[in-house]
Amino acid sequence: MAVFTAYTNDQIINFLKEKAPHADIHIDDKIAAEHTANGKAEDSIEGKILAYVAAGDKEDIRGVLQTAQKFHLPIIPQTADTSTVIGADGIDGGIILSLIKLNHIKEINKDDSIAVIEPGVINQDLDKAARKQGMFYAPDPASKPISSLGGNISTNAGGLSGVRYGATKDSVLGLKVMLTNGKEIKLGTRTYKQAYGYDLTQLMIGSEGTLGIVTEITVKLFPIPLGKTITGIAFFDDMAKLADGVKAIRNSGLYPSMLEALDGKTVKALDRYEETNYAQSDKSSLLIFSIDSASELKLKTVKTILKEKNAWQVDITDDPDRAQELIKLRQDMLPAVFSNSKYHIMEDMAVPLSKLAEMVEYIDQVSDDLKVDIYTAGHAGDGNLHPTLLWNGQVEPPKNIIEAVRRLFKKTLALDGTISGEHAVGMSKNQWTNEELGTDVDLLQHQIKNLFDPMGILNPKRKIN
Repeated sequence: MAVFTAYTNDQIINFLKEKAPHADIHIDDKIAAEHTANGKAEDSIEGKILAYVAAGDKEDIRGVLQTAQKFHLPIIPQTADTSTVIGADGIDGGIILSLIKLNHIKEINKDDSIAVIEPGVINQDLDKAARKQGMFYAPDPASKPISSLGGNISTNAGGLSGVRYGATKDSVLGLKVMLTNGKEIKLGTRTYKQAYGYDLTQLMIGSEGTLGIVTEITVKLFPIPLGKTITGIAFFDDMAKLADGVKAIRNSGLYPSMLEALDGKTVKALDRYEETNYAQSDKSSLLIFSIDSASELKLKTVKTILKEKNAWQVDITDDPDRAQELIKLRQDMLPAVFSNSKYHIMEDMAVPLSKLAEMVEYIDQVSDDLKVDIYTAGHAGDGNLHPTLLWNGQVEPPKNIIEAVRRLFKKTLALDGTISGEHAVGMSKNQWTNEELGTDVDLLQHQIKNLFDPMGILNPKRKIN
């Protein structure tokens, strides 16, 4: 059947160039291929993007929005290309709008304990700049050295420090956001408290680029804690006993800044990767923890808890170099696990702390029942688990992998948990909106989307389907 298009691609690109005069606009196959399937969420997309646009300023962002509205084109916001849930991959005929060039730290204000940055600033770069002034930026996803604040905002990224400082949303005070009509709105304030109007700042955080384009971010900074930080590792017979130990530490008043868990299979993978000899059995699980502003009382308390919960091979230090060696075990977890197979899916569920032991036992059960290779680690202090499922052979996950993920999702929801703790939804999980949120809230989500983006041009089919 004949399709009679109103405009040629050349006409659209010429309009785009006119409206976004300071942007780098790429329509060649090489650049498109580099940015179309980002984060290795998938190897390719069906079709081809129209253009990859690296905006140079807000005028360029406005021009891309005007182009998309006029020609009814999807816009896919990107910054550092690190999505793991097909959240920023190209869409056939769409425009990838990259904000990676908007990467200026506009202000670090120690007196107000805030920073104002552009969305392309890398998380670690902001933290380093803040530390030069005796402050730090708390959210620290595993992708800290490579992920941008814009992406962290988009996904509400978590991290190792989440047990003490929360996720990205807990450190964001205000945003500037450009709507699809090209108007830039200011949300939130520079103050730590604000109760006026609906909290649209928090609505934007985690919206995955489906409601507007974030152009400026105001975040909290914290003073670097006084005193020494103690960091330690402790082994437990299995993940269920480790979860019991985590619960005791959480409820002790110690306020740990990190509580990370690695199951026995992951520890063995680390041993192979690091040429160490930590694993005592297939089940022996590792807890890595840190406590800021340590005192003799805190040290004594954590040792007592670990002893009461039957931890063994306990190693606690206040030496920064040794601490970094212990933390490196967590940082090297992913490359160690990934080295065991060609393909993988790393999942991201969170359950109430009281259900953590039950969830890790269920993961082992699914692994055995479906003969799936699963390595489980995660942020035990806030109930966030990352079971990683491995396979070889074909690129597409085999049936037992798909069924395993489905079972893990259903169990998580049955335990009053969430199937997206910190990695966002993207297209990987957008079929589960009704399952997690329920029919009424599912409808409300779509109504909110339609209010902000009536033409449906912002990152379509991501977040909610």
